[in-house]
Amino acid sequence: MSDLEMQKDVDKSDSNKADSSKAINATSWSLGMKIYHTAIPCFLAFLITFSASVTVPATSALMIEFAVSRTVAILSETMYMLGLAFGPMVMAPLSEFIGRRWLYIATSSSIIAFAGGAGAARNLATYLVCRFFCGCLGSAGVAIGAGTILDVWGIGTKAGAMTSLLFICGPFFGPSLGPLVGAYIMDEYDGDWRWTQWVVALIGAPIWILILFMKETSDSQVQATAKHSGRFSTVRLALSMLKAAVFRSITMLTTEAICFSLTLYTGYAYAVVFSYFASATYVYTLDYGFDSRHIGLSFISVLIGYLLACVTYLVIEKTLYARAARQAPNGRPAPEHRLYSAMAGSIFLPIGLFWYAWAAKAGGHWAVVVASGIPFGLGAFVLFFGNSLYNSYRGEWILSIPPRGGVPSVHDSDVREARRSLGRERVCLSVIRAPPYPMDPL
Repeated sequence: MSDLEMQKDVDKSDSNKADSSKAINATSWSLGMKIYHTAIPCFLAFLITFSASVTVPATSALMIEFAVSRTVAILSETMYMLGLAFGPMVMAPLSEFIGRRWLYIATSSSIIAFAGGAGAARNLATYLVCRFFCGCLGSAGVAIGAGTILDVWGIGTKAGAMTSLLFICGPFFGPSLGPLVGAYIMDEYDGDWRWTQWVVALIGAPIWILILFMKETSDSQVQATAKHSGRFSTVRLALSMLKAAVFRSITMLTTEAICFSLTLYTGYAYAVVFSYFASATYVYTLDYGFDSRHIGLSFISVLIGYLLACVTYLVIEKTLYARAARQAPNGRPAPEHRLYSAMAGSIFLPIGLFWYAWAAKAGGHWAVVVASGIPFGLGAFVLFFGNSLYNSYRGEWILSIPPRGGVPSVHDSDVREARRSLGRERVCLSVIRAPPYPMDPL
């Protein structure tokens, strides 16, 4: 071997050692560091969905401020959810290139900036644009939070499963607590809707400070940087990754039955949750004379349903799924066995909707209507636990429709018929969703 070849081997070995030294192994971090890097995406997932519904009690104030109808005022939630739908399509693949830490810093800054801008808006157009970009650019907490948890805890670990369970709580507890907090904000500040936006910025500020002390958790960003240098090669790599990620998701969504059915079903389920919050505000005011604070307190029943969903999911995991794991040859059952809890959710969710439809009437007792939130919350939440394996195929675009359609359907027709219609749709979707379980084994 010549001296030149020996020198090349030495250089290659040194390069490999350098790459190895730069490699990130977040699973080897201390327990405290893991908890720190788990808490931040959980906080962000809560904040970004909390911001979606905190404006619900401010709908009447927006109508007066901008002299618009209720349907136009509800565009606040619609534009926000549209942003939350499109943002993850770019955020998730982008995090694999620039890293998760810098994306967290940039997007959390966007939440603070655009929430503050929405609160300071002097016209409806500015307000809606700020709401859209707050949801779009702030969606990283939902889009890459699961990836961060996977980086820290690893695949297939019990700790990773429990932290994922905690992470999923954020996107559900956020929309449920939003109307309650928003109602007390409106009462405390004499109906000033701007504080419903400024409180989002105030909550986001300490989270942003915590993010500054985060470490990078994704090793793929380091590998990409080591393999590609130069401005133009870096730009080409970023564009190619974004293109591949977007087209891959669209291809899987349109060609795989299980992906399409789960996306349709879970997207619609989450949309019904927001439709429930929007319509319940109107129903409790019209039929029961609730003020904004009482309306917010009525959603505690939904939170109780969420807590029961956690118990239901754990019971199913310890019984049905554990039995399937024991029977599997390698101890790893097919992913379809995760759908047991989703099947339970597909039963409880229509029950909650039909209950709400039949109980919501003038002269009836308010407690009966409020209690319908328990099976509703249980069904909606446990449904998503079973579909967590497929959370790459997002259905948030559907969410933009029901907040605008939910209230007009209640206002223009009959409350009971509108909610029964949603219940019938849930039953039909349950039938449509059933075939992928036995027909598409992986």
